Amino acid sequence: MREFSVPQSFEIPEDASMADTVFRHASEDPNFVPFQRRQGSAWVNVTAAEFAAQVTAVAKGLIASGVELGDRVALLSGTRYEWVVFDYAIWTAGGCTVAIYETSSPDQAKWILEDSATSLLVIENQAQADNLETVTSEAEALREVLQIDGGAIEDLTARGASVTDEQLDERRHQVRASSAATLIYTSGTTGKPKGVQLTHSNFYAESASVRIALGDAMVPGKRTLMFLPLAHVFARAISFGAFDAKVTVAHTADLTTLLDQFAEFKPNFILSVPRVFEKVYNSAKQKAYDGGKGNIFEKASATAIAWSEAQDNGGAGLGLKLKHALFDKLVYAKLRAALGGECDRAVSGGAALGARLGHFFRGVGIPVYEGYGLTETSAAFSVNTTASQKIGTVGKPVNGHAAKIGEDGELLVQGPVVFGGYWHNDQATADSIRDGWFHTGDLGAIDEEGYVSITGRKKEIIVTAGGKNVAPAVIEDAIRAHPLVSQCLVVGDAKPFIGALITLDEETLPGWKERNNIPEDTPIADIVKNPELIAEIDAAVAEGNKKVSSAEQVKKYRLLTVDFSQETGELTPTLKLKRNIIHKEHGAEIEALYA
Repeated sequence: MREFSVPQSFEIPEDASMADTVFRHASEDPNFVPFQRRQGSAWVNVTAAEFAAQVTAVAKGLIASGVELGDRVALLSGTRYEWVVFDYAIWTAGGCTVAIYETSSPDQAKWILEDSATSLLVIENQAQADNLETVTSEAEALREVLQIDGGAIEDLTARGASVTDEQLDERRHQVRASSAATLIYTSGTTGKPKGVQLTHSNFYAESASVRIALGDAMVPGKRTLMFLPLAHVFARAISFGAFDAKVTVAHTADLTTLLDQFAEFKPNFILSVPRVFEKVYNSAKQKAYDGGKGNIFEKASATAIAWSEAQDNGGAGLGLKLKHALFDKLVYAKLRAALGGECDRAVSGGAALGARLGHFFRGVGIPVYEGYGLTETSAAFSVNTTASQKIGTVGKPVNGHAAKIGEDGELLVQGPVVFGGYWHNDQATADSIRDGWFHTGDLGAIDEEGYVSITGRKKEIIVTAGGKNVAPAVIEDAIRAHPLVSQCLVVGDAKPFIGALITLDEETLPGWKERNNIPEDTPIADIVKNPELIAEIDAAVAEGNKKVSSAEQVKKYRLLTVDFSQETGELTPTLKLKRNIIHKEHGAEIEALYA
């Protein structure tokens, strides 16, 4: 059993609040620009003084609206500046932010609102209000719904006019490091998401650790464009570190024009999930082939990878250096320009990046520092850094943390970023935190230098290439509810989207044949291609997709000609899916989904 720990070099004050930085910046450097907002075609500065004034006004409005110390206030919105204003304002008012993905289905939002007993919900627009109308009317503790696009900030500012600065300060200073800062609901194998409760202490430690790990990227004057969902703990954690380090942050939810925004904003570093890096690579490759320069790109790619690999083995030889310099002018410089021309590094999390992409991007001059973490670890628990990188691993534990491998190969972690427990779920807490160690559910390894590698998944949760956690049971159960469906296996780990293998029910199939005038002896290979049957399965998948968010929906499926069974080892005696066996036996069908 290998164990590795990193000493802690910072202290967490007992009265630490993540809102403190808002007022420290405003006092010490009021003209510092922590954020830039998009107004029309221009990026407009928001100074520290302006941000603090807006946070103060909204916090006063929340207090005037009845938000008490410890109350839950939910945010359901795309990535935008106002998300950050509300997050810090909720903390300033002594509340706890409940983060909800804008892509969440009504059923998911309903569970979160009811389980958290949210008192006030902030959404983005009327479309979300219409989508959640029934949900919000049934949530017992919910008193009010405010729309950002409907003037929520202006409304709260007006409401809070009667709340004094002294009243606000009194409330703000009641917050302790141990106070709940956020609830983020993470998928469970039962389909009911669990509320991960993270404290101000957790986020304080995460911010400090991120700033130490990223070093000269997290210094005043640097810039980054945030485009990941702020409901995701990964995006928020980097945002906190950037704000505390006086890095300027801009926000966008428009991924269709991301490269144009990079060119305009010129970030110094970016935060992303592996899928985005895959798209950058694939887009560059396709563009090269479309322009008749596919052969050049292939050689440039191989050279970048070889050059990067050589850095771990004494450095590149003269011949490789010359080839690398040539392709730097022909290819790599154009890739760097596509990210704005100023980006000299990136941070990847949420899913596995893979050594190939890691070496490629380092070879073109944009090293991607891959990390590992969970919602339960406030995002990054380990990360590769400028000073300490081993491509193919997720880096070493961050400052003040320890990791070890359990007897069954599971990665166990501990340290100040690790949460204290699930919201109102003592059993789940006791199952995951044992003897002071959080059991991640992932299989891992730790080498002699302390680098952590993730070797597999102990739990069934699927993590897509986009970093979305998907509990397969919800959609599988929904699709399996159709009479023609016998079994459904959802796939998509490290893939760009969710897919499924579906088998047909032998007992209901004869009746379907009769209703559709299909000869009884028609081979199953022909039946799975029948347009009428495909239409019914399409409808079953569409119905199932209504139960989950868009990122969790099945985008493609394959109908198999044989069912899963105990005899083949694909089902347990209680008819549960043996996923590893099915993946092995039907690997070709799964790969065909992504061909």
